[in-house]
Amino acid sequence: MIVTQAQLLSKEQLTPYVYKVLLQPDTAVSFKAGQYLQVVMGAQDKRPFSIANPPYQSDVIELHIGATPANPYAYEVMQKLEQDNALTLEIAHGTAYLQESSLDAILIAGGTGYSYTKSILLDILKNQPNRKVCLYWGGKKVTDLYETPQLQALADAHSTFSYIPVVEHPDDSWAGKRGIVHNAVMQDVKEFSNKQVYVAGRFEMAKVIKDDLLPLGLLPENMLGDAFAFI
Repeated sequence: MIVTQAQLLSKEQLTPYVYKVLLQPDTAVSFKAGQYLQVVMGAQDKRPFSIANPPYQSDVIELHIGATPANPYAYEVMQKLEQDNALTLEIAHGTAYLQESSLDAILIAGGTGYSYTKSILLDILKNQPNRKVCLYWGGKKVTDLYETPQLQALADAHSTFSYIPVVEHPDDSWAGKRGIVHNAVMQDVKEFSNKQVYVAGRFEMAKVIKDDLLPLGLLPENMLGDAFAFI
């Protein structure tokens, strides 16, 4: 694990409450796709965020932070960043990182949990180019899926990659999948014994996915997500 200061390079508002933050570490860092860092707010106050960029771009750290005053856990991190233009980071944590495998990969993300799957997706496309990978990204509204154009462009460029956006409360113009994101996965996938599944989202979401997918033949060792260490 490395502790480093990281300077703010840019901050982009992706939705009314989600920010894409680019940080430049003061020292060289390394991590695996799917690992997370901790923002050091104090000696006993360290707050985890998934690293959104792939390991082969470790000179810059990309975070997707959902921050509203109602969520002080993330909001205070954004306030500190705006005040200091830098953060102290612990890199890297987590064991739910990308595994080398011949199995098809299914990535399931809710909201800003997408940042976890983004790192994994980009690493697969570069370093396991023949491996099939499908990303299911769920949001309450269409606008919550803030990188859909980029993901659709990636899917057009890579025959091994499929992107499935799922919207819980779409308007009438939405022609894609509706409802809860992992229900869309279960509608599309009939055989899970030959799949490797990566999950990112709220703990309660991860628990439901685990309870629903394991009886369908998914092997426990092929279900990865940091939440599973706590539920």
